[in-house]
Amino acid sequence: MRSGICRVENGAWVLFLSLAFLAFAGPARADPGDGADQGAEFRPATDWRAPRGLAPSQRDLRARLAREPVVRRMFAKAGVAWPPARMLFRVFKEERELEVWASGAGDEPMKRVATYGICSAPRTPGPKSRQGDNLVPEGFYRIDAFNPASAYHLSMRVSYPNAWDRRRSRARPLGGAIMIHGNCVSIGCLSMTDERIEELWVMAQAVRAAGHAIDVNLYPARDLRGLIEREADPELAAFWRTLLAGNEQFERTRRPPRPGIRDGRYAF
Repeated sequence: MRSGICRVENGAWVLFLSLAFLAFAGPARADPGDGADQGAEFRPATDWRAPRGLAPSQRDLRARLAREPVVRRMFAKAGVAWPPARMLFRVFKEERELEVWASGAGDEPMKRVATYGICSAPRTPGPKSRQGDNLVPEGFYRIDAFNPASAYHLSMRVSYPNAWDRRRSRARPLGGAIMIHGNCVSIGCLSMTDERIEELWVMAQAVRAAGHAIDVNLYPARDLRGLIEREADPELAAFWRTLLAGNEQFERTRRPPRPGIRDGRYAF
């Protein structure tokens, strides 16, 4: 907020007072996990919708006013310093869940802060290959753009296609504009409800302001081994084995995987 609250026009103080109670919304249920994740919460979809017609600066302002206290509480409960030094969104398509992992400083292992229910997204397994296939990508990406003027309240762009996508697919065009956004509507993106995208937005903007990247790992399902065993297509099974390697590396180290590309595949 560059100009400060005192210089925001048209009733920003009314907005602040009307949102204050939202900062202390009722407690979310605990998200069961291993011992390193006991502070994590499950954040389900909600029915709340942001006021329509807000200017981009007002959307960013209302997200910060309404959600930053909630986000700070979640990070404190998880034992992660605010603002975090690094953050990872780990997505599981079949379950429609997005995990937030973060670390407070340097190269320390990440802790799980929360798991979010994704309101709407295609569950079809398999990597995105071309424009218009309505698939969510699978692989290792980053958030590379933010849009407070989105038609879906707020949005963050996933860096698809990455080098692996461009090398693998012969389709032209490959598609793009894969977003994590609000409004609970999707034909190929990861759509949250407006309340939840505001929370994710506040987290991501804090990491961005500190000059750090937000990693995004996209998986077809939590049970990757079972998916591989059932898959009849050897090429797709081989691709999923590379995702499994990256996921297992993260489970061991609690640090985002950094794959290279060898023989057209992710390599760790």
